[in-house]
Amino acid sequence: MQSLQQKASEWSGVATTDAFAIDNENLFEKLGLEAFVNLSTDFYNRVYDDEEEWFRAIFAGSKKEDAIRNQYEFFVQRMGGPPLYSQRKGHPALIGRHRPFPVTHKAAERWLGHMQQALDSVPDIDSDSKVKMMNFFRHTAFFLVAGDQLKNQS
Repeated sequence: MQSLQQKASEWSGVATTDAFAIDNENLFEKLGLEAFVNLSTDFYNRVYDDEEEWFRAIFAGSKKEDAIRNQYEFFVQRMGGPPLYSQRKGHPALIGRHRPFPVTHKAAERWLGHMQQALDSVPDIDSDSKVKMMNFFRHTAFFLVAGDQLKNQS
């Protein structure tokens, strides 16, 4: 049986080493808090304005401001900054926190499309960091898809 990481690599097309290249430098120190806030704000503006009702419905139970904060705090923590997310919400436990949502291949691809557009729109993130971040996001999105499939097997 494949591990979740193996499935994530297969489905995302991103090797684990590329997905975790974000760990090779401290992106928080390099980019600063504002870049992460801007990224998450732009991303969730796109998500909440998505033309597809099925996709917006995934996020309907969350206030946009809360979603933005949760995301940028997680990104800051994961990419070398202070543990803002864990201090406020506990361990990230991504699969568990996403358990209530339908994390399908289709939803992951739509999420990733919005994230790529958001990354492209934030000028204070350099192109090398954007590539590293997108590889991480792509791999992680499909890690969550694999986790969602486990939920559906139980």
